[in-house]
Amino acid sequence: MKTVNALVLSGYGLNCDYETCHAFELAGASASRVHINSLIDGSVTLAEFHILVFIGGFSWGDDHGAGVIQAVRMGTHIGGDLLRFVEKGNLVLGICNGFQTLVNLGLLPGFDGSYQTRSVALISNECGNFRNQWVRLQVNPESPCIFTRGIREADFPVRHGEGRLHAEDATVKRLEQANQIVLRYARPDGSPAGGSFPDNPNGSVADIAGICDPTGRIFGLMPHPEAHNDWTNHPDWPREREAARRAGKAYGTGDTVGIRVFRNAVEYFRSA
Repeated sequence: MKTVNALVLSGYGLNCDYETCHAFELAGASASRVHINSLIDGSVTLAEFHILVFIGGFSWGDDHGAGVIQAVRMGTHIGGDLLRFVEKGNLVLGICNGFQTLVNLGLLPGFDGSYQTRSVALISNECGNFRNQWVRLQVNPESPCIFTRGIREADFPVRHGEGRLHAEDATVKRLEQANQIVLRYARPDGSPAGGSFPDNPNGSVADIAGICDPTGRIFGLMPHPEAHNDWTNHPDWPREREAARRAGKAYGTGDTVGIRVFRNAVEYFRSA
């Protein structure tokens, strides 16, 4: 069986590296925590990996804006390496602070194959404060996103103060027409959040929670799929387990929807 190698960034305020490595390992990958400096000084090279993950946290304390300094530092020192990594057909995942970094680098949305143009922003939550809550998400079945294949809805937590996706109307329309809007915030019954708080926790335009590039190989999202790596992570698991028991059904078998996100990435290379 082919070994799929995932590089999970760490360092300078990033704090979801262990969770993300654990999720990838549950999904069948070989995951390595790599400090940003190790890529910059060349002691570790991207050529060794199939998947690059920009994780959650608060890189450089979100000074000058969330993900800004990380994007400048990495773009300045290894920008060419990042572009070559993408050109080789590899996968890039950005979660929360990682999503913020991807849009600052220009790796998303990647219109016309340009991965250095910034056209969307993730700005301060409309509610004015940090949000730490679980959200319901609807997945666009027409999206080319590799990571969400076969997934139609998900519950993941958000933990951010700057998660409101903002873009010009023409940019949002282009994202919609190309099916690059992968995830949208929804109400508990799965219907569109319609911008309503707290179902849409940050006021993101068009309820956007995650987008991909036109190839579906670069994916950024504000919610944390790595935080739903076990059935008991979900706050409603005791109730859901009891409901399953009363219905004579099994509960907690197979992958959680969070692990399915990571397994899709792993299987992408194994089936190639």
